[in-house]
Amino acid sequence: MVDALEEIFRLQKEYMSAFSFERYPQSLEKRISALCTAIIHEAAELQDLTAWKWWKAFKEFEVERAKEELIDILHFLVQACIEINLTPNDILNLYRAKNSVNRKRAQSGY
Repeated sequence: MVDALEEIFRLQKEYMSAFSFERYPQSLEKRISALCTAIIHEAAELQDLTAWKWWKAFKEFEVERAKEELIDILHFLVQACIEINLTPNDILNLYRAKNSVNRKRAQSGY
């Protein structure tokens, strides 16, 4: 069975190589900046699905639309990882290390 994160990375690389993105920045720094901007905007779209606007009537939280926005965020996050040569194994190892730090912080009342 193919690892899910490995498959996501493969699909993202395939997508980026299949098309010409003329406006995609040339330098690594500018690409990361553009991807951060995209992530921020997608996160704002996700937040707009919530009832954070206390002055506005709220209909209901749309879970399916929220999932779409989260996948949009993942798309740009995975591309940022690819840009800086962060592999799925690197992500797992770094996540485990950070998770350990967070657990220690939570246990100590951080």
